Amino acid sequence: MDVNSYLLVLVGFVLLFLCGNWLVRGGVELSRHFHVSPLVAGLTVVAFGTSAPELFVSVKAVFTESPDISIGNVVGSNIANIGLILGAVAIIFPLAVRKPSILNDWLVMILSYALLFLFLINEVLEFYEGLIFVFLIAGYIVLSVWSSRKHSAKSVEVFPDPTMKILPAVGLVIVAVLGLYFGADWLVKGASDLAIGWGVSERVVGISIVAFGTSVPELATSLAAALKKEMDISIGNIIGSNIFNVFSILGVTAILKPLQVSPRVISSDMIWMTVVAVLLLLFMLPLRNGVISRWKGALLLLFYIVYIWVLFVS
Repeated sequence: MDVNSYLLVLVGFVLLFLCGNWLVRGGVELSRHFHVSPLVAGLTVVAFGTSAPELFVSVKAVFTESPDISIGNVVGSNIANIGLILGAVAIIFPLAVRKPSILNDWLVMILSYALLFLFLINEVLEFYEGLIFVFLIAGYIVLSVWSSRKHSAKSVEVFPDPTMKILPAVGLVIVAVLGLYFGADWLVKGASDLAIGWGVSERVVGISIVAFGTSVPELATSLAAALKKEMDISIGNIIGSNIFNVFSILGVTAILKPLQVSPRVISSDMIWMTVVAVLLLLFMLPLRNGVISRWKGALLLLFYIVYIWVLFVS
C-alpha cells in the first residue's frame, strides 16, 4: 500500500460527490424539458441520482471480487444516512415532521430490511431475489406517484421552466455517468488496497470509508432541503434513499452477479441498521407534530460514532 491508494480514495470521493449532484441537476433539467412533474422527478431522478454512487460502487465491487465492499457499502450507507447525515442535519437545523404519510415510507424501508435478512440467510443474494427487489422498487415508485396524484387531483400541476438548454443538460448527465463509473472504480480499488494495508477486512472498509463517500450526495441534498425549510423532504430523502439502496442497488447487483455475503453482515451490521431505523421512528413521533430536535440528532450521531468504533475494535 502506498500514497496512491489514498489518492485513489480521495479522487473517487470527489468524483462521486460532484457527479452525483451533476446527475441530479442534469436529470431534473431534462425532466423539465419533457414536462415531467416535480413529484415524479423527485421519486425517480433525484432518488436515483443520490443513490447512483452506491450503485456504481456495488456493481464494480462485485465484479472485482470484493463482495464485502458491495454489501457493506449499502448497509453502511443506510446506517450513515440516518445516524451520521440526519443526525448532523438535525443538530444544525431541528427537523419538523408534519406528514403522517412518512410512516408508510418508513414501513417500506423496514420491509426492505426484513426481506434482505430473509434472502441472506443462506449468505447469498441470488439472481431471482434481485429480480424481486427490482420489481418491488418499481411498484413502490408507481404507488407513490399514484398516491400523491390522488391527493393532489384538485390542484393544478406546475411544471417549472428549465434553466439549462437540452443539449447541455444531456451532456451534464453523460459526464456525470462517466464520472460515477471512474469514481467508483478508483474508490473500490483504493479501498481494497487500504483494507490490505491496514490489516482489516473489506467489510469494515466498505461499511466505513466507502459507505461514507457514497453517502455524501444524500448529505448535500438533505442540507439543501433543510436550509430551504423543506424538512419533510430532508427526512423523506433519507428514507427514500435507504429504500433505493436495498431494492434497486442490491437488486441490480444481484441480477448482474449473485452476491456472496459475510456472516458478520447478517449477525451484526444489519442489526445496527435496523436499530437506528427504529430510533428514527421513535424520534419522529408524533408524526403530525414531531420534531427531530438537536438532542435527538446528537444521539443519532453518537449512535453512528459508537458503531464505527465497535466496527474497528471488534
